[in-house]
Amino acid sequence: MKQFACLAAALVLLAACGARGGEAARSPGPDLSVVLAETPAPTLADYGFFKDAAAEKPADGVVAYDLINPLFSDHALKHRFVFVPQGRTAAYSDTAAMDFPVGTALIKTFAFAPDLRTPEVGQYKVETRVLIRKEDGWAAFPYAWNAAGTVATYAPTGGTRKVSVTTAAGASLVIDYAIPNKNQCKTCHQDGEAVLPIGPKARNLNHDGPAGVNQLVDWRARGMLDGLPGHPPVAPAIHDVRLPVADRARAYLDINCGHCHKATGSASNSGLWLDSGETSPVHIGVGKHPTAAGRGAGDSLYVIAPGAPDQSIMVYRMASTEPGVAMPELGRTVVDEDGVALVREWIASMDAAELP
Repeated sequence: MKQFACLAAALVLLAACGARGGEAARSPGPDLSVVLAETPAPTLADYGFFKDAAAEKPADGVVAYDLINPLFSDHALKHRFVFVPQGRTAAYSDTAAMDFPVGTALIKTFAFAPDLRTPEVGQYKVETRVLIRKEDGWAAFPYAWNAAGTVATYAPTGGTRKVSVTTAAGASLVIDYAIPNKNQCKTCHQDGEAVLPIGPKARNLNHDGPAGVNQLVDWRARGMLDGLPGHPPVAPAIHDVRLPVADRARAYLDINCGHCHKATGSASNSGLWLDSGETSPVHIGVGKHPTAAGRGAGDSLYVIAPGAPDQSIMVYRMASTEPGVAMPELGRTVVDEDGVALVREWIASMDAAELP
């Protein structure tokens, strides 16, 4: 925590140099008249988020960031950027996504590499999703890249792209990668009556990002974030085997499932709430009978059968690619083998006596 405080002080002092009124100096970014236009830009480059869209060189005011735990998307590599208009700030939240101001854009490119054991070699872009904070709320716009990776065109109806990869585990896969349509974007981002970001929450941002410094502290120093406390939460890194398996499994479910499976999400009627703040064992799935899973339940009685991953609906659905069975329903067409193994290990570690 001392390291966090010292870094915060240093970055704030550095940002204050040359700033007016204590606000960090920031260069003008993309043209808000394009960002906030009633209709989406025909191409990604039209927004001006990048000096060179094909090379993803961010324009002034556009900041690269990443997450401690990214959502699994058919092994896609992701490049994330945020644009907050000059003179405006996001309000900090301890649990939800930051409350970004009107004009904010969250830009996420999905890319693949032929061999994910060397992900920096031969990367090519497939799609970029842009989430823009309009006057009346958030709006999502998908863009599909051409085969040459030079132009990304607005693709409201989505599409598919066949990609071949060797996974980090050495498995060869041919993936029919699905670019979501505009309505599918809304499904995952639905929160009550609103559409909200999923990834940029304090717990998932609280680490050193692409710039090599703590992202929350950096955003504050840039004048992008207000209200940052001294000790923001931090998500357990799901691949850090030094951490308890229960913490890592809950973190995995939080980022991959919790945006739909929560009290205000699109899957709220399931009664299965998997966001990290949920504490009820039954709502998490322990000893919970499915509400209306149909054939999605297989032959199992419980979403989570403590000590018995093979009798748990959660594992059954995560390990399936069959429509109507597979979970998540959107965002993947292949099984996340690492995720399934983690959840299996967590359920196997439970005592059968935990069954309510």
